[in-house]
Amino acid sequence: MDFTQRRILPHAVPSWVEAGALFFVTICAKERGTNSLCVEGAGDGLLAAARAYHERQIWYARLVVLMPDHLHALLAVPKERTLKTVVTQWKSYTAKTLGVNWQRDFFDHRLRGDESPDAKAAYVRENPVRAGLAGSAQDWRWQWEAGCGENGPGRQGSDVA
Repeated sequence: MDFTQRRILPHAVPSWVEAGALFFVTICAKERGTNSLCVEGAGDGLLAAARAYHERQIWYARLVVLMPDHLHALLAVPKERTLKTVVTQWKSYTAKTLGVNWQRDFFDHRLRGDESPDAKAAYVRENPVRAGLAGSAQDWRWQWEAGCGENGPGRQGSDVA
């Protein structure tokens, strides 16, 4: 079979983008079409690792939703870090500790001024419903959301950048 070489995605953030900008991130498991993330052990571990990165302020995760073969997240990073470095380190950690086999790289999209973080979060929460995996977003076990009182970019009263 002739496989087309997957293009490397640029993750450099332009200098004019404010520190703490919120990104929509998608990270895919290497084997698509197989449930390798929403299972006991891996799923719980991935959500715990996402929360730990948030609590240690390595990233600011507004929302993380696991799907069977990929995950979606709304993330910001402190000004002294880059999104590419933080996501790459998280993938490496979860691969070693949980045995998750990730695809190379990830997709990211910075939320622009006209994009509502609340609307994007609602869209991400509905992914399991659209895929027929849950009756409602609230029923989906495989998600973690920072509490309303937790500061971080994209939240009211946040002074973290």
